[in-house]
Amino acid sequence: MHILFAGGGTAGHINPALAIADYIKERHPDAKISYIGTPDKLEAKLVPQKGYDFYTIEVAGFQRKITPKNIKRNVIAAKKAVTSSIRAKQLLKELKPDIVVGTGGYVSGPVLREAAKLNIKTAIHEQNAFPGVTTKMLSKNADAVMLAMPEAKKYLKLNKEPIITGNPVRVELSKFSKDEAKAKLGFDDRPVILSFGGSLGARHINEATEELIKWHSGSGKFYHIHGTGKVGFSAMTEHLENAGVKLPEEISVREYIDNMDVCMAAADLVICRAGAITLSELALCGKPSVLIPSPFVAENHQFHNAMTLKKAGAAEIIEEKDLTGEKLIETVSMLIENKPKLEKMSKAALKASISDANERIYNVIMKLYTSVKL
Repeated sequence: MHILFAGGGTAGHINPALAIADYIKERHPDAKISYIGTPDKLEAKLVPQKGYDFYTIEVAGFQRKITPKNIKRNVIAAKKAVTSSIRAKQLLKELKPDIVVGTGGYVSGPVLREAAKLNIKTAIHEQNAFPGVTTKMLSKNADAVMLAMPEAKKYLKLNKEPIITGNPVRVELSKFSKDEAKAKLGFDDRPVILSFGGSLGARHINEATEELIKWHSGSGKFYHIHGTGKVGFSAMTEHLENAGVKLPEEISVREYIDNMDVCMAAADLVICRAGAITLSELALCGKPSVLIPSPFVAENHQFHNAMTLKKAGAAEIIEEKDLTGEKLIETVSMLIENKPKLEKMSKAALKASISDANERIYNVIMKLYTSVKL
């Protein structure tokens, strides 16, 4: 069995592919896994680290806003659209995969299009509530369309019913109970706030969280773990020091949260962005959340994602344009000591989760593989 994955650009497209690949490999150690991505994006680092065969094509997205700079970019993108299709066809003929699975990003477009022309079975997996451009283009002709969130269906023109699979997530995030996690952290039964903006950080989240920390730093009522990200740590610690805020032992400001499984399990309330995988992890762990969607992602994906948990009753949303320290404090104070509200949100998150996403996706791929071999 040879499964070829295509997807990249961001961790949100790459990590699901790698999670599915790992799941297949666990059950079929002799399966061949290959991956096609771009040479200069994150997949070029992450895929080889996993030990999977990695091949590259050059591809770029078209810019919608017409400016002199973007016109130049679009000319380059048009040239790469032709060369990427030729390169994809060459690789497919060379590799001869049984199935090609696309997980999004521009790179999956030419690979899946050429695979379909060569009569290779194709499947796509869309992580977001609002499908990306590539998914919209490919979904009509794919042999299987997998959606993490049912809301995505209304934006697609499909010839067959999609399969709702959820997003593949790190199962280790749900291995600790809240009490076990708090004990590992040395916490008592006071509420725990967990906040982060991603590995690189998010300036506006850091700035608002500074005010939140100042608000509760002297109260001793809550524990708070905040991950600033790479670019925000020095600025936040300096600002707090200049404001005369000496962090008590209940508050931990870190550049990177390297024990996220324990911190997530211990949390009573999570403040974060609204990436698709993050939301799937919040739901799996049953975590109430305050979501601050990034306004800098294509087609406002994160807002649509956040609305799925908001409508389920599991989250509150603060759009970045409305984010201030005062607004964050108001929202957190409304939730953090309201135990019945948090319990209700936790149950809603769990109800919205799909805990067997890996198995569902695996079953779809295996069904396609069986049809190839018939």
